[in-house]
Amino acid sequence: MKKILLILAISLSFTACKSEKKSDSDTKKEEGNAIFSIEKADNDIVFTAYKFTEKTPVKGQFRQVNITAGGNGNTIKEAINNTEFSIPVSSIFTKDSSRDYKIQKFFFGVMKNTKLLSGKLTIENDSIGAALINMNGVSEKVPFKYTIANNTFAMSAKMDVTNWKASEALASLNKVCEALHTGSDGVSKTWSDVALNITTKF
Repeated sequence: MKKILLILAISLSFTACKSEKKSDSDTKKEEGNAIFSIEKADNDIVFTAYKFTEKTPVKGQFRQVNITAGGNGNTIKEAINNTEFSIPVSSIFTKDSSRDYKIQKFFFGVMKNTKLLSGKLTIENDSIGAALINMNGVSEKVPFKYTIANNTFAMSAKMDVTNWKASEALASLNKVCEALHTGSDGVSKTWSDVALNITTKF
C-alpha cells in the first residue's frame, strides 16, 4: 500500500511540474491575445524637413514600418515600450516622386548601409520617452514627448541629422537640390534638423 501511495505522489508531482511549464506556442498565443498590437494598428510616420534661410517646412512620410520585436501589450504603454522597428527608406513619400528619388539616392544613398532605419522605443514616464535610432552606422537617442487619448499614441520629437554623422549626405542632397533650395536671399539652404510626428491608432 505504501508503494502505491508513493507512486501516486511521484506521478502527481511530475504532472504538476509539467502543467506549470509554458511551451513556446503557449507564449506566442499569449502575445497574440494581447489587447494592443502595433502591427495591427494604423501607424502614421510623418517627418518635416526645412529649406531656405527662412526655414520653410517640407513634409513627408514613411509608408511602411516593420515591427521586429515587441509591439504587444495589455495597455498602450506596454505595447509601445521596448518595441523594436525597422523602416525601409524606399517607403518615403513626399507627394513628389522626383523629390522622393533624390532623398533616397543623394541623402540615404550616401550613408553607410542605410536601406533601413531601425530603432527601439522606450517609455520613461506618463509623458516622455526616447527612441534609439540607428542610421549611417550610428545609434543615437532621440527624446520624445507623447500623449495617449482615444486609443491613440501620439509622439513628437526633433532630431539633428549631424548627430548621425550625416553632414556629407546633407551636403549631397543640398547640391542636387541647389536651385530648388535657393530662397529669395539667393542662398541655397537645407537644414539639418528634422521634426518627427508619429501616431499609432489602435
